[in-house]
Amino acid sequence: MSLPVQDRLIVWWNSHVAGELTIDRGGAMSFVYAPEWLVEVTAPPLSQALPKREEPYPDAVCKAVFGGLLPEEGQRTAVAAALGVSPDNPFRLLQALGGDVAGALAFLPEGEVPPVADLEHPAQALDEAELAALLERLPRVPMLAGEGGARLSLAGAQGKLPVVLVNGQIAVPRPGEPSTHLIKPEPSRFPDLAANEAFCLALARAVGLDAAHGEWREVQGRAFLLVERYDRTTGQGGTQRLHQEDFAQAMGVPSNRKYAAEGGPTFRDAFALLRSAATRPAREVLKLADAALFNVIIGNADAHAKNFSLLRRGGGEVVLAPLYDLVATRVWEELSPRLAMRFGGAAKLEEMGAESFTRFAADAGLTAPYLRRRAVALSGAVEAVIGEGVTVPGLVPDAMSGLAAATAERAQRLALKAG
Repeated sequence: MSLPVQDRLIVWWNSHVAGELTIDRGGAMSFVYAPEWLVEVTAPPLSQALPKREEPYPDAVCKAVFGGLLPEEGQRTAVAAALGVSPDNPFRLLQALGGDVAGALAFLPEGEVPPVADLEHPAQALDEAELAALLERLPRVPMLAGEGGARLSLAGAQGKLPVVLVNGQIAVPRPGEPSTHLIKPEPSRFPDLAANEAFCLALARAVGLDAAHGEWREVQGRAFLLVERYDRTTGQGGTQRLHQEDFAQAMGVPSNRKYAAEGGPTFRDAFALLRSAATRPAREVLKLADAALFNVIIGNADAHAKNFSLLRRGGGEVVLAPLYDLVATRVWEELSPRLAMRFGGAAKLEEMGAESFTRFAADAGLTAPYLRRRAVALSGAVEAVIGEGVTVPGLVPDAMSGLAAATAERAQRLALKAG
């Protein structure tokens, strides 16, 4: 007997049907690939955790992969309350929010097709008062859940909203219009978070790492970060979605186990994933090693499995996605200084020694001498860039002087430990 329409979602990869997600009366989800997707040689799997096959996938992996597209923690609770559904029901949340998620997927009721945005009539840019009101409303209604037909979702515990730019001004995307940027409002609990992340992203780019582009902005006294989406590409035909998935999704690990201390992925797991998934694994492995070193230098203790992703480019090449969520968490004393994923067994920068580099190199499949040389080189690059002054979009040069000095000091300490 077939399921009712409300218990069935069609999973689209851009304009193609990739499969079907269902929920049974007991609340268990199931996913099955569409026959057309299975026979199409060029059609990739939706996740490393969902290899193409005829048999359905059970609830646990569905929650890890598809539930991993949804907001987390307090954001998820607020979204669920706004929609009148349970925060523990990822299917109903995807039903309400799955129109524009991270990557190329969309979740639509049976009988619907992905709407096509009207390119001749762009979205209406928000004026300052409208944007300020939007930022005021977001904590209560994350993702604008249930408002104006918005069907938007992004993973993570921090508040954010997908938007588009119209002549440099922010606008809420219309139904069917892929978002191009993210707004990350600054929560009152963590003052200067937007500036902190803008600095860390700019520093990463300045030392040659592949990182998302972020810009600090302010409207009516409210600071926020505007981040350009790396899983979107814009051309003459408009904006296209690129597929991506974070490391937790790719390993079939649910969001509530994203931390290694809670049984989630470790760096050894992350490097193994890259070697199996990336088109050119040797290059991507080196990029991940750089990312791990850079997070230690900036004092980012929260670099967990959902803060690294695989990105499938337009030609089908799978790479490590540009770095994102780069935040120097050590500036807030109430946050744990312990690394979300240990570096060669060390839980803190202060615990790192020669053995840490040897063990981390083994986890990465690299030689310890190479890793130590790279740590010294990257630390030196960070010190040099900070010495010259980091150009942070939207911020005056001296805005992050304290953070810059602390970062340069950590770079020196890391170089001494590695040398």
